[in-house]
Amino acid sequence: MLHGLNTFICLFFFLKIYCQSFVYSKDYFRWPVDNKPGIVANFGELRSNHWHMGLDVRTDGKENMPVYAAADGYIAKIIVQPFGYGQAIYIDHPNGLTTVYGHLNKFFPKLESTVVTEQYKRQSWEIEINFTKGQFSVHKGQLIAWSGSTGGSQGPHVHFEIRNTKTERCINPYFFNLPIADEVAPVFTKLAMYNRDVTIYDQNPIISPVKKIKGTYLLKDSLIRTSLSKIGFAIGAYDCVTGSTNPNGIYSGKIFLDGQPLIEFVLDSMDYDETDYVNAHIDYKYKYSGGPYLQLLFKLPGDQGRAYRLIRGDGSIPLNDTNIHAIRIEISDVKLNTSELNFKVSYNGNIGPVVSNTSHDSFPPGNVSIFEQNDFELYLGENCLYDSLQPDFDRVVQPGPNTISSVFRFADASVPIHGELNIRIKSDVDIPGELTEKIVIKRMDGKGTSYRKAEWQKGWVAAKFSDFGSFQAFIDTSSPSVNGLGSGDTVDLSPSKRIAFYPKDNSGIKSFRVELDGQWLMFTNDKAAGWIYNFDEHCPFGVHRLKVRIEDIVGNLTEKEMWFKRYPYSPPKKKASDQKHVTNNKKKSKNKKK
Repeated sequence: MLHGLNTFICLFFFLKIYCQSFVYSKDYFRWPVDNKPGIVANFGELRSNHWHMGLDVRTDGKENMPVYAAADGYIAKIIVQPFGYGQAIYIDHPNGLTTVYGHLNKFFPKLESTVVTEQYKRQSWEIEINFTKGQFSVHKGQLIAWSGSTGGSQGPHVHFEIRNTKTERCINPYFFNLPIADEVAPVFTKLAMYNRDVTIYDQNPIISPVKKIKGTYLLKDSLIRTSLSKIGFAIGAYDCVTGSTNPNGIYSGKIFLDGQPLIEFVLDSMDYDETDYVNAHIDYKYKYSGGPYLQLLFKLPGDQGRAYRLIRGDGSIPLNDTNIHAIRIEISDVKLNTSELNFKVSYNGNIGPVVSNTSHDSFPPGNVSIFEQNDFELYLGENCLYDSLQPDFDRVVQPGPNTISSVFRFADASVPIHGELNIRIKSDVDIPGELTEKIVIKRMDGKGTSYRKAEWQKGWVAAKFSDFGSFQAFIDTSSPSVNGLGSGDTVDLSPSKRIAFYPKDNSGIKSFRVELDGQWLMFTNDKAAGWIYNFDEHCPFGVHRLKVRIEDIVGNLTEKEMWFKRYPYSPPKKKASDQKHVTNNKKKSKNKKK
């Protein structure tokens, strides 16, 4: 009786979820642009430090295509920022869902005017504005914006998301019957094998290429013989939609041992505060070192994300005998087009007790870890690591301009961190009180450099970082630099359509402000590539004073005053003799072709 009741309850909830999904998907949302529906990225595609949380909608490589509301609702929020989704609109719908439209060039006129007014009121180009239900109601198919490539975009497209309004959890948009045909199964590219008695960061995977022969995916050798007594697998894979060769992410992966399922990952929904668990889902070290993405079919001990569904253990495979065991891996897209890879494994070593080579002084996941030296300290919170880390530390005396410490290296950036780590460095020299607010800690690795303003702590300096690497403290007393408008006391900008500034600093720009005749003037900063002002009604014709104020992360200031004039301008007309010369050249060119 109890079993029957449980079955009924499970069936009830399944039908409830199915019906809700059906109501949402049955013509509720329209495609956000009017061209032939297509995508350049799907939900769950692997990205640096995150999963892709929506669809990247094709705009045929063009900007300024009309973008339409996917359903009735109201504009609840807009965001303007240099990275992320650039200029974005959030629409709340009556069904409890929110749609997001990112990388926009411009909002529709009434909204654009409201946003610009608020930017001038707050004196900030970067802005987030929340609206009430009655301010900007929209209907399905209403023009809301024009597409672009603003923010963290590599080319023209519209980022389109569907979220639960209350929880803000992103939902795979394919569940909503959007007009994207997909009858193509995902593709295997690689198989990787790991020693699960060793932390993933202390090994390189054993890679096997995968081939497709007559519709079947195969390894070169169908039987893998190994001396490892506990193994795990990862896959290289991608998916395509019908009519496109663009590689997208796969929806799910599942592994079976002797016909029994062990573990699967499913990318159906995701919260933004957990999307960086993608770094536990992939072989981060392999990717960091220049390899492609490998998606793990076992769960790392410090992974607290929602991608994996454990069935029997964590996906690791203990080989307790010398028998031949069958492995099957299934990958699928959200339309349930599925591909399989079948092979076998056997243990060819000596059966004995499992011995891990992880030393007792390693930093295990799930624990607070502290590393202390007399001049360097590092603190990791209990949820910072996905797998065990062997402390690897050295120091190098490396004097430089205004440096106050050696260079301290701890691990490297090929080991990911969830959240932030705390660094403390002891100063090599006495620091006068007025300079304690000018200290910066620089972090370096083989791929880049980052800076943080340091907190002075009685002879020590402290800051937080999101990656391991090499760290050094220095005093920054240099003010930012910036280009001018041109040569001369009053520069003639009549032929120009804009003003552009490109400030530079040795630790980082904190704020940038421009005033025109004493009034704040809005400069955009898309992708942080430069600060741009396109001439508009805020700069009438005449002679103007421009004042630029730049502050770096430790408070060093640069202020510059410039004068320019701007009047109606028409390009000089070509002389008749020049026009005749051009005409004669065209005639000569035609004669040559003949």
